[in-house]
Amino acid sequence: MIAIPGNVRVWLATGHADMRRGFPSLARLVQESLKRDPHAGDLYVFRGRRGDLIKIIWHDGQGACLFTN
Repeated sequence: MIAIPGNVRVWLATGHADMRRGFPSLARLVQESLKRDPHAGDLYVFRGRRGDLIKIIWHDGQGACLFTN
C-alpha cells in the first residue's frame, strides 16, 4: 500500500497521451503543457487513446513514481 498525503492535488490531463511514454517524457509534458513542476508532489493523470489505460506520475519528495493500469 502506498500512502498518498491528503493535501496532494490531482491534475487530469485532457485528451489522450501516448501510453508508451515513461516518467521523464510525461513530466516534460506537464512542464510544457500545464506550466507546472512535476516534482512538486501533485498527482498527474493521463489516459490512453481508447480510454482503457491510465498512467499517473507522482514525485513523493524522494523519488519519482509511475503508476499504470
